[in-house]
Amino acid sequence: MLRQFIQSLLGSLSALSLSACSPVTVLNAMVPESGYQHRADLIYGDHPRLKLDIYQPVNSTVTSKPATVIFFYGGGWETGDKADYKFVAEALTSQGVIVVIPDYRVYPEVVFPQFIEDAAQSVGWTKQHIAEFGGDPEKLFIAGHSAGAHIAAMLSVNPLYLQQVDMQPQQLQGMIGLAGPYDFLPLKSDTLKQIFGDESSQWQSQPVNFVTNDHPPMLLLVGTDDRTVLPRNSYRLADKLKQHGNSVELVEFDGYGHVAMVAKLAKPLRGQGALLAPITTFIEKHQD
Repeated sequence: MLRQFIQSLLGSLSALSLSACSPVTVLNAMVPESGYQHRADLIYGDHPRLKLDIYQPVNSTVTSKPATVIFFYGGGWETGDKADYKFVAEALTSQGVIVVIPDYRVYPEVVFPQFIEDAAQSVGWTKQHIAEFGGDPEKLFIAGHSAGAHIAAMLSVNPLYLQQVDMQPQQLQGMIGLAGPYDFLPLKSDTLKQIFGDESSQWQSQPVNFVTNDHPPMLLLVGTDDRTVLPRNSYRLADKLKQHGNSVELVEFDGYGHVAMVAKLAKPLRGQGALLAPITTFIEKHQD
């Protein structure tokens, strides 16, 4: 019965693309309210949408100041709401990690690269203020699912964006990408063509085009059954990072589709923690 419920919930989430809809509401309703302290709607920029939530672990066994993960949600660069990802925050705070989830502007209000610039601004704000919430500003990780993984990757490989907030990608302890699009040209969707602009400049939106030999460590997680963002995106980025001597780990999840690559962080769907475990290990490995 439980297995059938989980499969049904995952199917509903897949159909609704993790938007602000009843399956996500149900999922978050099943997430424990204990174990973390939630600070909502902290302003990090001038636009009304530029707010973030912070989740601080409580009763953690971590003796030093914890690491912080800034998580960028997906939604095709068109949709998303930080409140829908409480289940991600619960998963990571259960491991003693502070979690920051920012909203950022999306299409049609903005196009590339403005949502990347918003994300960079949230990272800069976190660097400046996370000590006020018990975190260590020298232990910053960025992460994301789907379009959010694209954003995290762009911040990691193209220094232009973090330079706008007086930072460098090398100040990040690592990047964690779940089911991310990193090499997705040519564009077929008319909407994506609107988001990423003229064909002659679309190359600037592809993380693989900015790989050099000096990036923060990366963990790329990919589901073998993902038909929304094809696994080859992660394979190609991992290969290019390795060719240039960067630290990169690629972990495949057999039978996982696109939505499962984030939904299985939720406690009701977590099982033995197959998706959470490599994330926790990666953070522990690179936070010092």
